[in-house]
Amino acid sequence: TLKSVGARLAWEEDFLKADLIVKNPGVRPDSPYLAVAEQKGIPITSDVGIFFNHAPAGIIGITGTRGKSTTAHLIHAFLKTKISRVFLAGNIRKSVLEILSELREGDLVVLELSSFQLEDLSREKKSPHIAVVTNIQQDHINWHGTMTAYQEAKANIFRYQNSEDYLFIDQDNEIVQSIAKEASSKIVNCRLPFRLRLIVDSNLGIHYRAAVGLANAVAKHFGVGDEDIKKVLKDFHGLEGRQQEIAVMGGVHFINDTTATTPDAAVAAIERFAALKAGGKLILIAGGQDKGLDFSTMAEAILKNVDQLILLPGSATDILIQNLTKSDFVRFNKAGSMKEAVEKAVQASRKGDWIVLSPGAASFGLFLNEFDRGEQFSDAVKNLQSSFSSCSSRRRRVAN
Repeated sequence: TLKSVGARLAWEEDFLKADLIVKNPGVRPDSPYLAVAEQKGIPITSDVGIFFNHAPAGIIGITGTRGKSTTAHLIHAFLKTKISRVFLAGNIRKSVLEILSELREGDLVVLELSSFQLEDLSREKKSPHIAVVTNIQQDHINWHGTMTAYQEAKANIFRYQNSEDYLFIDQDNEIVQSIAKEASSKIVNCRLPFRLRLIVDSNLGIHYRAAVGLANAVAKHFGVGDEDIKKVLKDFHGLEGRQQEIAVMGGVHFINDTTATTPDAAVAAIERFAALKAGGKLILIAGGQDKGLDFSTMAEAILKNVDQLILLPGSATDILIQNLTKSDFVRFNKAGSMKEAVEKAVQASRKGDWIVLSPGAASFGLFLNEFDRGEQFSDAVKNLQSSFSSCSSRRRRVAN
């Protein structure tokens, strides 16, 4: 309509009047408004771009599809045992601009970087002095368009490094090894030392070996001792929303793995808790919105390991059902909310079972974000805990 065209022209005029545009990572790079500004030569940056241009501190950047938050937190914790002024920021719900004014020469910043942030950072043609890539699996194809484009965005973390910089990668990850061939920096191939495996396997799970191996290598690069690393690891049982046990009620284990927003991440959780369930059942709460990903492997893992499936609404759920029903899988129910999903899971459970929220899909539509999804799961479990405790108290009073 004429009204909408007029509104768009007014918005374009705002962009043309700007001296500098600071782009949010959630704004697509092909935005027509950014295109108008670029045609006029108006500079476009981002909060991460501003940070890289003005931070006096050394930067350790971490990216990857899975494990980057755990790797970043562990690097920060390891370094804090030796270096007093170490900061943690980035794609952890803490903007880099919040800490910029605090930094001074000699400080270190551990920075988690998403593919969106790295795509924005490429405008500045800058990469961190220390770059870490955990792994690259399918994700955000709905945004980047292809797996190749997604890999290219991730590669920005080392693309502008020089021969004095360092790139830490998992020596067993073929995809990362392949893209790292174009790096100009010193490549450090990493693997978790054998002495730490039992701690990692027990506290976090086997699939975290690579992430911890990278964190260990970066810490050793800065002179952190073996005993300090081991002490931190012994006390670390994972981050919130990452295969996190939030309760055991009536002998039923409740696991919050809401940050599993891809099928590969959900498969890791399914396989881990299927191995732990012993004689019990694995009850999985999954589903949500699709990001242009392949759900066939997740469907196979469900068919093999999951005893009962509760599905939240969304386009990814529809695709998952299509994959499952090809094999006549009927052990699933649908739920319209997290509260309903938890209630249905509990109704299907008994002592020794594991109820695992590991969606394998995005959260938008039904939840604000994946953390809101995890909080709603935790709240639903807590409400059940309160009811369970009240019933137990009443039974004890009657018995007395």
